[in-house]
Amino acid sequence: MRIVQKFGGSSVADADSIKRVARRVVATKAEGNDVVVVISAMGDTTDELMDLAKQVSPDPRPRELDMLLTAGERISAALLAMAINDLGYDARSFTGSQAGVITTAAHGDARIIDITPGRIKSALEDEDIVIVAGFQGVSQTTKDVTTLGRGASDTTAVALAAALGADYCEIYTDVAGVFTADPRIVPSARRIPQIGYEEMLEMAASGAKVLHLRCVEYARREHVPVHVRSSFSDKPGTWVKDIETKEDSVEQPIISAVAHDRSEAKITIVGVPDVIGNASRIFRAIAAADINVDMIVQNVSTVHDGRTDISFTLPQSAEKEALAALAAIKAEVGFEDVIFNAAIGKVSVIGVGMRTHPGVTARFFEALAAAGVNIDMISTSEIRISVAVASENVDKAVQAAHTAFELDAEDEAIVYAGTGR
Repeated sequence: MRIVQKFGGSSVADADSIKRVARRVVATKAEGNDVVVVISAMGDTTDELMDLAKQVSPDPRPRELDMLLTAGERISAALLAMAINDLGYDARSFTGSQAGVITTAAHGDARIIDITPGRIKSALEDEDIVIVAGFQGVSQTTKDVTTLGRGASDTTAVALAAALGADYCEIYTDVAGVFTADPRIVPSARRIPQIGYEEMLEMAASGAKVLHLRCVEYARREHVPVHVRSSFSDKPGTWVKDIETKEDSVEQPIISAVAHDRSEAKITIVGVPDVIGNASRIFRAIAAADINVDMIVQNVSTVHDGRTDISFTLPQSAEKEALAALAAIKAEVGFEDVIFNAAIGKVSVIGVGMRTHPGVTARFFEALAAAGVNIDMISTSEIRISVAVASENVDKAVQAAHTAFELDAEDEAIVYAGTGR
């Protein structure tokens, strides 16, 4: 078999952890498999490099920032290769560009265009264990080093699995699979043995950090089975795959999981003239700034002045760009003010079972009310209901929803390292 294994930063946080990962990789190779490993930077290395950059320059150029941040994964890859070599196996480490990861030119958030894994295939033919630095590639147009966004080593792994025709991709993290909620908030969260791509996509988009959103999108598109496991134990983990058979879907719960996201903020545009075209002007400006909008609420205009308020959520990191984009169209649109609020969080219930079970919304909202949590905004999809709440209420909202949908397990989930990756 051909297997791609990805290890997150918490799995390679120090020398002893790297040696433990090396033993696991070698055990997989000893079973007769071709093994490709995608590795993240050690522990908090990426954050430390980012802090260092900000100390040197308050606004570092994106190209140089990518050159700096990709060093973390290269260090991990080289160290893991050394540890594997000491166990008597041949290992070869590659940067993203050496591995053939071809991307767009967008520094900090590049997208994979293609993978040309010639050097990887050659190394596998030589019976080497291949180690690839995750989170990075090379621009097709500029030939510069690029990064794929935080957490995107998952995406690198799944993309390589697809390009190499791997049987499956293993994502090793610090929890033993995908759980019905973040076990750091809900100790009684239970492991989900298997979950479909559709539900996992909604979970990732709603803040569940166990898998990167683009990783799940890639896996669904290329039909790559993903096995989420803990690098700290041999527990069975969670399979993310196509769920089509009756055997797979029998006894499907109404709600599969409760996810949360603390990285969003809310903008309220006050006093927008209630005339045709103003909403489109506002969101065209936001789109031109390359900002993703999540929830949107527009109040009914008051009769006496013909003005309304429009609120929407967006990533907290986009504050500067969003406020600048709105300031540029203030005179054209004629609104009165803009209020930015970072003290919010999003809580979502997700499950394909809600398609055929009425009353899910009522049960969710009743649970929040009983916990004393006020709902600020609401958005839905066919298999998801999300609400924005005050940031200090996120934990109790997650706990209340998890209990309301009978997801609690008797045993406590174990978190081995504490980062979620």
